[in-house]
Amino acid sequence: MELMEAIKGRRSIRKYRTEPVPEEALQTVLEAARWAPSWSNTQCWRLVVVRDKETKSKLADTLKGIKAGRTNPADEAVRTAPIVIALCAELGVTGYYRDESGENKLATDKGESWFMFDVALAAQNMSLAAHSLGLGTVHTGLLDAAEAARIVGLPENVVLVELLPLGLPDEQPAARPRKEINEFVFLEKYQR
Repeated sequence: MELMEAIKGRRSIRKYRTEPVPEEALQTVLEAARWAPSWSNTQCWRLVVVRDKETKSKLADTLKGIKAGRTNPADEAVRTAPIVIALCAELGVTGYYRDESGENKLATDKGESWFMFDVALAAQNMSLAAHSLGLGTVHTGLLDAAEAARIVGLPENVVLVELLPLGLPDEQPAARPRKEINEFVFLEKYQR
């Protein structure tokens, strides 16, 4: 599959078939994470592969609804996908160079938010690799991350960033509308 075809064709999949993910396909998706760029090549991501039905159900219970009284749209995906990958980050590794925090940090952070960029790059690589293999994923981040971290047994210096269900799609969602390039690209200076 050509790269732009994969980028344009990937969709958030929330319904999965019951067939297991072939081990070779899982290893390819994990290899895609391995090759993601990261701050100073620190590779702070840590991945927990979950296949156990009870554990996936407990993880789904950590998902939060978008509005009070509503369930998270990814609830069924976390419960039923053959695999759920907990994408995590080891803290204190990324965002530092020679013991100094990065200059381009968010206004309220002390260099620690860089792990989000690194994990997101690995997650995107994984999603595109999965799509190229005929597998689906959905980025699931609206959750009680501390409880999900407890469920997968993370140590104190590792945080859970998102859950990534992985499996054969049982749906073919249409593309959602995209903004035109001129709505978010500015030449030389930002313009309203």
